[in-house]
Amino acid sequence: QAQVVESGGGLVQAGGSLRLSCAASETRSIIKAMAWYRQAPGKQRDLVASIASSGFTTYGDSVKGRFTISRDNAKNTVYLQMNSLKPEDTAVYFCKVDVWIGQGGWGQGTQVTVSS
Repeated sequence: QAQVVESGGGLVQAGGSLRLSCAASETRSIIKAMAWYRQAPGKQRDLVASIASSGFTTYGDSVKGRFTISRDNAKNTVYLQMNSLKPEDTAVYFCKVDVWIGQGGWGQGTQVTVSS
């Protein structure tokens, strides 16, 4: 089972910025993709952004132009830079690791709260 640890959540006013980090235990060669999901109370967990081992990125429609996913291969870490935050971005943000073989996993989540 993969070990995945998120950090960087917090409270920010609308229009502000926040940067989330996700560190994975897997070696870089086994990671297929890493992604950020978010889940608000009473809602399903939805994709925010993902980055494949090739570097290809995808974004949810609601965050395009505001959020950027990136990676630091030396640190085996993925980041989510969140700009122009809105109250509707409030959620627990989870990092997911997909692997080519074996089993990936989820982090425990980090809370992001955006005040109006």
